[in-house]
Amino acid sequence: MMNQNSNPNVSPDSYFGCNVFNEKVMRDRLPKKVYEAVMCTRRMGTPLPRDAADVVANAMKDWAVEMGCTHFTHWFQPMTGITAEKHDAFLTPLPGGNVILDMTGKELIKGESDASSFPSGGLRATFEARGYTAWDPTSDAFIKDRTLCIPTGFVSYTGEVLDKKTPLLRSMEAVSQATVRMLRLFGNTKVQRVVTNVGPEQEYFLIDKSSYDAREDLILTGRTLFGAMPPKGEEMDDHYFGNLTQRVSDFMRELDVELWKLGIYAKTEHNEVAPAQHELAPVYTTSNIAADHNQLTMELMKKIALKHDLVCLLHEKPFAGISGSGKHNNWSISTDDGQNLLDPGETPQDNLQFLLVLCAFLKGVREYAPLIRIASASAGNDCRLGGNEAPPTVISVFIGDDLQMVLDAIEQGKALDDFGKVRFNLGVNAMPQFRKDTTDRNRTSPMAFTGNKFEFRMLGSADSISCFNFVMNTIFAHEITEFCEELEKADDFQTALHELIVRSIRENKDIIFNGNGYGDEWFKECQRRNLPNYPSTVESLEQYDRPEFVALFEEMNVLNKSEISSRKEILLDNYSKTVFIEAKTMLDIARKKILPVCISYTKQLCDAIITKQNISPMLNISSAVEDVLASQISDLTASLYDSIEDLRECLSDVSRIASSLEKAKTYRTSVIPAMSRLRTTADALEVLIPQEQWPFPAYSEILYNI
Repeated sequence: MMNQNSNPNVSPDSYFGCNVFNEKVMRDRLPKKVYEAVMCTRRMGTPLPRDAADVVANAMKDWAVEMGCTHFTHWFQPMTGITAEKHDAFLTPLPGGNVILDMTGKELIKGESDASSFPSGGLRATFEARGYTAWDPTSDAFIKDRTLCIPTGFVSYTGEVLDKKTPLLRSMEAVSQATVRMLRLFGNTKVQRVVTNVGPEQEYFLIDKSSYDAREDLILTGRTLFGAMPPKGEEMDDHYFGNLTQRVSDFMRELDVELWKLGIYAKTEHNEVAPAQHELAPVYTTSNIAADHNQLTMELMKKIALKHDLVCLLHEKPFAGISGSGKHNNWSISTDDGQNLLDPGETPQDNLQFLLVLCAFLKGVREYAPLIRIASASAGNDCRLGGNEAPPTVISVFIGDDLQMVLDAIEQGKALDDFGKVRFNLGVNAMPQFRKDTTDRNRTSPMAFTGNKFEFRMLGSADSISCFNFVMNTIFAHEITEFCEELEKADDFQTALHELIVRSIRENKDIIFNGNGYGDEWFKECQRRNLPNYPSTVESLEQYDRPEFVALFEEMNVLNKSEISSRKEILLDNYSKTVFIEAKTMLDIARKKILPVCISYTKQLCDAIITKQNISPMLNISSAVEDVLASQISDLTASLYDSIEDLRECLSDVSRIASSLEKAKTYRTSVIPAMSRLRTTADALEVLIPQEQWPFPAYSEILYNI
């Protein structure tokens, strides 16, 4: 495999995608008919003939072996949130003790995994082990660590979906069928397929490995469970887009190279708002490939960081008191002839096709807001959402003043002549004039229209993008289908279309909010509009299997009732286990590290007080400072011990609850507040005790040493 790191003069276009079995490689290595069959499968979603799969498997194996591979694996995305792989050698035994290198079409198409060892939400019992991985021919195979990785779905022995990618692929089919049907109503007979495209902006933290190794909480949970704020946070706004330190720059350069080799369109990188925080953004690609790419990006970030003696943190809130990390999911929809269906054009008030697509989106978000909230729900993201760094937990849509003006004019039946004609003149002749964008950026909005796409800002940094995108695709496909059914019955299409758009704008305008989502007035307003608010993961997951949501997924052939129930169970269980591990880690650190230090330092102060008291009659030395400090620390230490016992008792109480929902609720209402009380006391002690005696690195050391 190619190594470009040693030669900075090699142009990226000479090795981009070199580790990918992409269209160029297939064109060179496959017979023309087989290549055309694969392309038809990739572009139109048609099944690939079995004999063609045999040819593809052999060509894929030959290419991989030439690139230095000895093994292949079905690479899939189970409900653990990370990827999984089981490696098989290309070796096939021959008589006489010889071997050949081989991979059959059967091995390419189907693999087997132990389904009971992955989260199944009750779909698989421990003794019911068999599960299958099935090749996704619409995603490119690639080479990672000298292993050929074949993207696949993952299903149980009885056929239920056990992964995050298969529902995404099903939802993409639903979008294509519904939207092509809509385009036929507008007279477009050429478009055969419609796809959703995604560009996920990935935020993350980089810290020194020595600091990471000294923090048990980071190692076990991915975030700091204790830590007082440093004197400086992000108040000066000097980190955002600031100069990269050499270590960070070297990391980013190597990351770019490795991503480009895998055909990942890494484009933009910069410092983010918080100290030690950064962002990487790719160019858009189809949703399923974007999901693969984002999983690989997160994996490579962690691996490459270690090579630079750094650790990449993907937790949504690794440090309290400063901004956390999200993943901005930029969602758009396009046709196979290159149309972006969310592009308003020069005169959006006359672009009825765009307006119908926009109305379907707005209607879907209003009707199925709880599902969108579920797509961003996790214990980690609960630490981030709703703060002055991330969108609130109330779902709304930002469309900007210009587009709002268009919708208002259509609803009121008024003419509109001045859309999007504002230009900037900076008053310097040498600098160009340029046109103002038709929408601003609203960082407080959960879903912001940004010109020709919607940016969903609620996803957490560690989240798979598959979940939100299969939910959004399903909702959109359902609304477009409903619109088509109404319009197909109309005697006069143009009249019916105009009436549908006007009615839809009027009925769904409450989901639009173009103001400050952080303001208290918005929460009063959203209550007036009757918009749902689920402030935590537990409240949102409780909504997952509502009858209307089950009907939606079943009607669009994305998930059935048992698959929805299993996902609800898995997510609740994951929430509870996450909080349980964090609470146990807090107890371990507080008991074994913080409490002994506090007792020891209190003794030092008391010894100093006694020493001064013994010599004060002769030298008149006061122990007032030591007296005050000893009293403060002694009181806080007692409070620390009480908080430890309180948290221990809370964990004991929750262990007796059988119901997954009730257990998660108790973690939310009992254990997390107890954890907060313990942290508050410990952080107060950190401020009073000398840094060299505190048992782990402080925030200032972690955030500012690279």
